[in-house]
Formats: sequence, structure tokens, C-alpha cells
Amino acid sequence: MTPKPRLTGNIRLAGTALAVLASLCLIPSSPGAQVSGCSDAASRQFDFWVGRWRVFTSGQPEKQVATSLIEKLYAGCAIRENWSPFSGHPGGSLSAFVRGDGGWRQAWADGDGSWAEFKGGWNGAAMILTGVWPQPGHPAQITRMTYTPLPDGGVRQFGEASDDGGKIWRPSFDFTYRRDKAAS
Repeated sequence: MTPKPRLTGNIRLAGTALAVLASLCLIPSSPGAQVSGCSDAASRQFDFWVGRWRVFTSGQPEKQVATSLIEKLYAGCAIRENWSPFSGHPGGSLSAFVRGDGGWRQAWADGDGSWAEFKGGWNGAAMILTGVWPQPGHPAQITRMTYTPLPDGGVRQFGEASDDGGKIWRPSFDFTYRRDKAAS
């Protein structure tokens, strides 16, 4: 007799991820509806982050802390991150430009059970996404992430956290993404 599979939190997470995809307008709303793809300028604002990366702590430029694979998917309508840190829990995000909102959304999940949703957009120099990202002892902490393309083709991801609704921000992480030339 084959044992029945046990339902776990992964089923709930998968259902939540599908709901997020639907809310991002990536799933057609009616049978037979076609997704046209996303080649417009707004949908390409985050393309600078797409690639295979070696990730370093910005304050210690020789200390690699992770690898990350950032892929453009779903007819160019979404960007998926696969974050693989050398310590801690792996995770990933799904980002997309939401035409109805005129901005970007990102959903994050990781191997620690964290879930966070961010909103924001391109300010002409960087992608800035903000959302509640609960941390131990800080259940309502807001995180603001700024992704800046660098002149050498890299990307800086700078995180700031606020525990007072965004009045005061303090640095929380600072990474430099360098293209993994060995993977090319």
C-alpha cells in the first residue's frame, strides 16, 4: 500500500504564489485568453538585474556571500530570483510590472518560512521596492530595497529597515552583484 502524501505548508505557499501570479495579471482571466508578453519599456525597467551573479558584501568587496540566478520568464512579464546564500536559508522572489497599478510588485519566500510583498518602481536611476518584511522581534518592520545598476555592469542592492512606519530608516544589508563570468 502506498502511503498518502502529507499536506504541508508548501501546499499553502504554492496556492499563495498562484494567487500572487493571478494578481499580477500573469494568468489569463478567462479560458482562451492570450497573454501578449511584456516588451514595453516599463516592463523592461528591471532587466538590468537579469543574469547569473556572484554576490558580495559591499563593505567587503572580496567576501562573496551568495550566488543568485535572476531569470526573465513568462513572455518577459516576470523576473524570478533564485537566491543561494553560503550561510542561512535559500529563497527567491518573483517580480513584475503591474500595468493596472503603474508600478512593480515583488513577492519573496525563503527556506526559513518568510513571506514578504513589496511595491515600488523605477525612479530614473534605481528600482526601489518597499514592503512589510517581519523579522524576529519586529513583526511590522518595513524594508526598503534599492537596486542600482553600476557602471561596470554590476548591481548594488541596498536594504534599509524601519520600525516606526518609515520615519527613521537604518541600513540592514548592502550587496554588490557581479556577473558570474564562469557561467557564461
